[in-house]
Amino acid sequence: MKEECIICGAPLMYLDQEELMECALCHKKESSRAKCVNGHYVCDECHTQGIDRIIGVCLHETSADPIRIIQKLMDMEFCHMHGPEHHVMVGAALLTAYKNAGGNLELESALYEMQSRGKHVPGGTCGMWGACGAGISSGIFLSILTGATPLSGEEWGLANEMTSRALLRIGQVGGPRCCKRDSYLAILTAVEFVKEKLGVEMEKNKVVCRHSGQNNQCIGRRCPFQAGNQ
Repeated sequence: MKEECIICGAPLMYLDQEELMECALCHKKESSRAKCVNGHYVCDECHTQGIDRIIGVCLHETSADPIRIIQKLMDMEFCHMHGPEHHVMVGAALLTAYKNAGGNLELESALYEMQSRGKHVPGGTCGMWGACGAGISSGIFLSILTGATPLSGEEWGLANEMTSRALLRIGQVGGPRCCKRDSYLAILTAVEFVKEKLGVEMEKNKVVCRHSGQNNQCIGRRCPFQAGNQ
C-alpha cells in the first residue's frame, strides 16, 4: 500500500508559500507549505505520536548494527513511510549501536537528548532547506557523542563534518526524497565516519529495501538499496 497523507492516503503537495493550516487531528493552527491534495494537514507533533517508544526499544537493544536497529523502529506503528520521526530515529539507532559496539556513552540520557533535538528538525527540510533531516540527525548524533557546543573546537568541527558527509552522500543519489533511503545513507556514512575519526567500529551489513511498495516516489533502480544493486 502506498503511503502519503496519513488521514486519507492521497498524495501530498508542497506550496511555494506558507499558508495557515489546521491540523486534521489536534486542530492546532500553524503555517505550513505541505498538505495533501484533499486539503488535509497533519502537524509534526501529531505525525510523530508514539515516538517516545524509541527510547525504550533502544535501551533494550543489544545489536551494534544501527541499520538493524532502525529497521526495528521502522516496523513500529508510529513510523510512516516518510516523516520527521526519522530525524530522531537515525541518531537514536547510531547512539545505541555505538554504545553496544563498546563506545563510552551514557545511553539513556543521550537518547533523551537525541529525541529533544531531533524533534526540532521539521518535516520537509530536505527540499525546503536543502538539508535532509536524516543527515542532520547524524550530525546531532556526533554532537551528543562528543559533547559539542557552538563554542567547541574539534568537536564542533566533527559534528559539522559528519552532517556534511551524510548530506553529500544523500545528495549524490538524488531525489525525490525517501526517508528510508536517506536514513540508510546517513547511517552508513556515520558508521564509516566514527570508525575513521573515533576508532569505534559499529557493525555494517548489507541493506536491502523493504519499503518500495509504500513509496509513490521510489526511484527504483537508481536506489542503492534496491534488490540486485548491492
